[in-house]
Amino acid sequence: MNRPLLFLDVDGPLNPYAAKPEKRPDGYTTLRVPLRSGSSDEPRGLSRRWRPLRVWLNPEHGRSLLQLDYELCWATTWMDDANRWIAPVLGLPELPFVDFGDALFQDRPDGVHWKTGPLVDYANGRPFAWVDDEQCDLDQAYVTAHHRGPGLLHHVDPRIGLRENDFRTLADFARSQR
Repeated sequence: MNRPLLFLDVDGPLNPYAAKPEKRPDGYTTLRVPLRSGSSDEPRGLSRRWRPLRVWLNPEHGRSLLQLDYELCWATTWMDDANRWIAPVLGLPELPFVDFGDALFQDRPDGVHWKTGPLVDYANGRPFAWVDDEQCDLDQAYVTAHHRGPGLLHHVDPRIGLRENDFRTLADFARSQR
């Protein structure tokens, strides 16, 4: 049997963006990611004033993720850019990613998060865990109604990111799928 999928969001679980901005959390390193410039939708003349995006990452998270019995997959607005910027800092190999396409940031009338449907489609009945800071009860109800296999929606506080107890919860879920 295939290992379950672990859908990884970056901002919140891996990058505790909501932590106090003047205090980088212990064990984290700061990455400065330049914003894309020259894109057609960028406001004219503002790119020179925009500062790079500050991202806090804990390199130990990569090792902890690789020790879990999952197939890792990016489930983030970073999409493939997570392989360029995030994976090297964490010591992760290039990972597959969910291409959200037209669903990206599109509000749904039913209140379900815009990632939920594409993740269920990507999993295609396969057991999965999804770590994010934006799921709610409506997302769990959608997964229960539309996914043929088990799905763990694990909320991570964006002020603190992934912690040891989160990794224990993920490990327990993976073990339950054997």
